[in-house]
Amino acid sequence: MNKKEARLRRARKTRAVIAEKKAVRLTVFRTNQHIYAQVISGVGSKVLAAASTVEADVRKSQPNGGNVEAAVVIGKLIAERAKAAGVETVAFDRAGFKYHGRVKALADAAREGGLKF
Repeated sequence: MNKKEARLRRARKTRAVIAEKKAVRLTVFRTNQHIYAQVISGVGSKVLAAASTVEADVRKSQPNGGNVEAAVVIGKLIAERAKAAGVETVAFDRAGFKYHGRVKALADAAREGGLKF
C-alpha cells in the first residue's frame, strides 16, 4: 500500500460516517502547490460552494498557494461562499490528511468565518 492508497483508506472511513448521517460536508484536498475546499450536499451529488488557491483573485493576494496563509484565505472564502449558499453547519472531511498545518488552518478559518462543525 502506498501513501495515496493509505490516505484514501482513511478518508473512506470518515466519508462512510458522514454519508450515513446525510450531512453536508466540507471536504479539503491539498497538494504541494495548492489547497482546495468544497462544500458538498448531504446526498453527495452536488457541490454547493468551492474555493481554491488556483482562482485568479486568490492568486493575486496569495501567489504561493502551498502555505498556511493561503489555507487561511481559502478557509474564510469557503465559509463566506457556503453561508451565501445557505449552509451554516457542515461535517469536516479532511480526506485522510492529518489535522495539522494547512488542513487545520483552513478548518479554523472556516470556523471563524461562521461555519459550525
